[in-house]
Amino acid sequence: MLMIRAIIRPEKVDAVLAALMADGFPAVTKINVAGRGKQRGIKIGNVTYDEIPKVMLLMVVQNKDKEFVVAKIMEVARSSQGAFGDGKIFISPVDEVYTVSSGVKEVEEVTP
Repeated sequence: MLMIRAIIRPEKVDAVLAALMADGFPAVTKINVAGRGKQRGIKIGNVTYDEIPKVMLLMVVQNKDKEFVVAKIMEVARSSQGAFGDGKIFISPVDEVYTVSSGVKEVEEVTP
């Protein structure tokens, strides 16, 4: 299993969540975050905003679903012209997953 962390523009969150839900990926954690990327913030007049509001979406998916989910997030979260600040997606392995209410350890589906 893999954890996908997508940091995207706040105005794109509802569309991304709706697209993921429609495609069978309803389990997402949403966290409001602030930060900056390579552009080091944004300067408007004499004021520099070096912490830009973003939203981080966290989800765990089966290895086989990674490419589809990443492509869907990129398709929906990208601004029409593709611009600095559209976001980043980070992928990392998940060693174990447990459901707290039942204590059951989840295992990745293996297809022959």
